[in-house]
Amino acid sequence: MAPSRKERKAAESAAGIELSHPDKSGPTEKTLLDWASERKLFDEADARQRTLGGKKGAQAPGAAEPIYVGKGDGAKVDASAVLTTTGDRVLEAILWSSSLCTLHFTLDVLVQQQYAVDLEWHTIITRTLRAFLVFFPLFYILHPHPSSPILVPAVPKRYQESIRQTIFFVGSVAAGCHLIMISNTYGYLAVMKRSPPLGCIWVWSVIELNLMPAAASVGIALAYLWLGFR
Repeated sequence: MAPSRKERKAAESAAGIELSHPDKSGPTEKTLLDWASERKLFDEADARQRTLGGKKGAQAPGAAEPIYVGKGDGAKVDASAVLTTTGDRVLEAILWSSSLCTLHFTLDVLVQQQYAVDLEWHTIITRTLRAFLVFFPLFYILHPHPSSPILVPAVPKRYQESIRQTIFFVGSVAAGCHLIMISNTYGYLAVMKRSPPLGCIWVWSVIELNLMPAAASVGIALAYLWLGFR
C-alpha cells in the first residue's frame, strides 16, 4: 500500500529535506512578452492581419487566395506561389482525362481478350490518345469548377447545376443502354470498337451525378437489360 501524506512528510523530515511552498512571486527579469511589447510586435501583427483581411475581402468570389510577402500596405502578391483558377481548371481536366483514358485502355484490352483477339498495342495506345483529345475538352467544359459556374450564358446561374445534372443523366442513360444493346445484338468488331468509349462515358456520367440521379440512371439501365434481353 502507498504511504500516506503524513508518512511521506515524516520521512522527508527525517532525511533532512526542508519542506517549503514553491515560490509564487513573478519573474524578476524580462520575459518574452516584455520583449515583444517593447518592440511593438503585437501591434505589427494586428496591422498585418488587418492588411491581409482587407486584401482578401477585395478578391473576386471563387478566385484563388493570393499569398502576400512584405509588411504593411506595401505587401505584394507572390506570383510564383499563386495558381490561377484557369491553370487549376486545366490541371484538373488533365488529371481526370488521364484517369478516363486509363479506364479506356483497360476496357480496350479486356474486350479484345474476351474475343481472343491478338493485342495490337500500337493501335490500343493510339485509340487511348485519341480518347484523351475527346475527353479533355468535354471535361473542361462540363465539369463544375469555381471559375466556370456558368455553362449556358443565357440561363440564370441558379439553373446551371440543374442543366449539368440533366446532361450527365441523359449521357449516363444513353451510354449505359447503348452499351447493353451493342453487347447483346452487335458483332464482335462493333463491340470492340464502341465498348471502351461508351463505358468511359457511362462511368464518368454516373460519377458526376448526385446520388439520387445516379441511382436512377443505373436503375434505368438495369431495367432496360432486364426487359429487353432477359
